[in-house]
Amino acid sequence: MYQTYYHLVQFPDEHVSTLSWVGTLQFGVMNVFGIPAGILCERVDTRLVSFVGGVIMAISLIIASFCDDAIWKLIITQGIVFSIGASLVFIPSTSIPAQWFTKRRALAVGIVVAGSGIGGLWLTPATRAMIDQLGTAWALRITGIIIFAVNSVASLFMRSRLRVQTRDKIVDFGVFRDMRFLLIFIGAVCATTGYFTPLFSLPSFAQQVVGKSNSFGTNLLTIINAASTVGRIGTGEVARLLGNINTMVMCTFVSSLSILVLWLPFQVGGTLIASAIVYGLFCGGFIGLLPVVMADLWGVQRISTIIGLLYMANFAGTMVGAPSSGAILDNIGNGTNYKPTIIFSGVFMLCSSMFFVVLRAMVSKKVIERI
Repeated sequence: MYQTYYHLVQFPDEHVSTLSWVGTLQFGVMNVFGIPAGILCERVDTRLVSFVGGVIMAISLIIASFCDDAIWKLIITQGIVFSIGASLVFIPSTSIPAQWFTKRRALAVGIVVAGSGIGGLWLTPATRAMIDQLGTAWALRITGIIIFAVNSVASLFMRSRLRVQTRDKIVDFGVFRDMRFLLIFIGAVCATTGYFTPLFSLPSFAQQVVGKSNSFGTNLLTIINAASTVGRIGTGEVARLLGNINTMVMCTFVSSLSILVLWLPFQVGGTLIASAIVYGLFCGGFIGLLPVVMADLWGVQRISTIIGLLYMANFAGTMVGAPSSGAILDNIGNGTNYKPTIIFSGVFMLCSSMFFVVLRAMVSKKVIERI
């Protein structure tokens, strides 16, 4: 939401690739900070870790509200500092459910990660309204206050079930010698490389290419968030029937089709809505299933640090994906031709599904098996 406003209103002369660093670093640094966040979760009360993360997030947005005159200030505050706090909240929230559930672990984690979809469902139009009526400064301040209040209450319930014994190695990189982990890692890099293009570019595409209103572009993000909420919970139940890895393959493959088949060939509002619905339903499933697959393959004892290592892949994909997507739009598409950017996103999402297919074949040679 903020990137669309920065691109079209606040910083219209800035390159899209430059503006994209705000959102890119939000997700990217959050993932690269997953390793220290995972270590903290093993050694410090996860409730305290989460609370401190919420405080950092709130303060960063409030400071950013006074720095909206230059994009580099927003990159530091809204991008980097915010994401450090977000990592301290995200790692505990995704690793703790896997410790408490076994049979319905995928559903439990799906419900948790669906929270981001529910939040985006109301926060996207709320942010749009705040920006229109109060400006970006007050929108950032109010959002920071909301984050602090909600996260302070939620942190009280983030209690880890397992006590991890201390060890000589703070981080065990031996998991990288496991080919299964490498396949998941590379697949996650590809998936996150293509993941953000629809979120960042669909609204501006709807306005610049299709000729739709600003509110239509905002509604597309709302649709993605709503569908993502349903998808993240629904894939938990689907995974119980089909298997976690099978479902992860399905999610990434259908996500690529929503980009390459529904978005790429058409410049019609109806197909944009269809693309947003299908993409939202399946893209969130990939995110929710990663911690579950980790727990299935390596157990829950070290899940916080293993997830932290895996999210390094998300960092790599994010740092490549969004800036490259913006640069492709600027330099190849001349700011208005989105097709090269859409192809870039869809192909990488398709490649991720191929790596997960190889993982599935490595885990089980049977073509039809719940796994």
